[in-house]
Amino acid sequence: MSTIIKPGAERQLKNRSSLRQSVRNSLTMAYRGLLKIKRTPEQLFDVTLQPIIFTLMFTYIFGGAISGDVVSYLPVIIPGILVQTVITTSIVTGVQLREDMEKGVFDRFKSLPISRIAPLAGALLADTVRYTIATVLTFAMGYLMGYRPEGGLGSVVLAALLVIGCSWAISWIFAFFGVIARTASSVQGISMIVLFPLTFMSNAFVPADTMPDWLQWFVKINPISHLVTAVRNLTNAGTAGSDLVYSLIGAAVIVAVFAPITVRAYMRRT
Repeated sequence: MSTIIKPGAERQLKNRSSLRQSVRNSLTMAYRGLLKIKRTPEQLFDVTLQPIIFTLMFTYIFGGAISGDVVSYLPVIIPGILVQTVITTSIVTGVQLREDMEKGVFDRFKSLPISRIAPLAGALLADTVRYTIATVLTFAMGYLMGYRPEGGLGSVVLAALLVIGCSWAISWIFAFFGVIARTASSVQGISMIVLFPLTFMSNAFVPADTMPDWLQWFVKINPISHLVTAVRNLTNAGTAGSDLVYSLIGAAVIVAVFAPITVRAYMRRT
C-alpha cells in the first residue's frame, strides 16, 4: 500500500504550539536543567554552603547583641536567613539564562519542533529545586543549632512553600535581566544592586525598631520585610496575618508584570 505524501504548499501547518505541548516541552526543558545540575554539582554550592555559613556567622555574631543569647535569636534569624538565601539564589536564573543564550543553545532550540517558550519556562521551573534545597538546609541547620518552631510542622511547610513561591515569582525579574542584558556578569551585577539593598535593609537580621527613624520607614514598606514577618508568624506562632497576604499579592503582581514582558523580550531575542 503506497503512502501519499502531500507537497508542503498543500499541508496545513501549525505555527503555534498547543497548551499541552507547551507544558510537555517545558517539563522536558526543566529535566534538562536538572541534568545540568547532576553533571556539574558545583552549581549547588550557593544553595548548600551559603545557608550553613550564613546561619552560623550571623547567629553567633548578632545573637548575643540582639537577643542576649544564640538560642533566643534563632526564631528571629532563621526566617530571615531563609528568605535572604532563597531569594538571592533566584539570581542564578537570569545568569544561567544569559549564559545559554551566549553559547547559542537557544539558537539550536529554535530549529526544534518545540514550543518557543519551553526553554524559558523550563529554566524557571528547574530552579525551584534549588530553592527547595536551600529551604530544607536552612531549617535543618537551625534545628541542629536548637531552633524549635512553635508553629508546628504544618506551618513550617507552609512557610517553605511561601518562600519558594515568592522566590519563583522574583526569578521572573532576573530572567528579564538575563534576556535583555549583554553578558552574564552584567546580569549578576544588576541583580546584586537591586537585591542586596532590599535584603539587608529589611527586618531579616535585626528588628526594625532598632534602626534610625529615617531608615525604619523603608524597612517597614520593604516587601522583603513583609515576607520575613510572614515566615516568622507561620513558623514561630502558626499564624497567618496581613504580611502573608501582602507577600502573596506582591508575588502575583511581579508575575503579572514581568512574565509578559520577559516572554515578549525573549521572543524578540530568539
